Amino acid sequence: MHELGLMQHIIETCRAEARGARVELITVEVGTLSGVMPEALAFCFELCVEDTPLAGARLQLVRTPGRARCRACGAEFELNDLLQGCDCGSYHLAITAGQELRIKQMEVA
Repeated sequence: MHELGLMQHIIETCRAEARGARVELITVEVGTLSGVMPEALAFCFELCVEDTPLAGARLQLVRTPGRARCRACGAEFELNDLLQGCDCGSYHLAITAGQELRIKQMEVA
């Protein structure tokens, strides 16, 4: 489960940025095409904050949809799966959104 390693990194980053302040909320964007399971991230969050200065913080996961632009016809559309093609039949796509995994914001007391 690579989500555990990802969450450990997110927690360490937030801990460093908080500089000792109490963290109340961490908002993380998870792209639909990122290969990351939000449910697994949420589960790992509870394990990772236990017995740390971030204990008691809440996690908010925001799903971002996939988007692509067809290099054949120029159409832009929502991409729900990496195996999805354009309506024109082409699979030559430029993914423009949905692969991100980032800390969007952090609220401290």
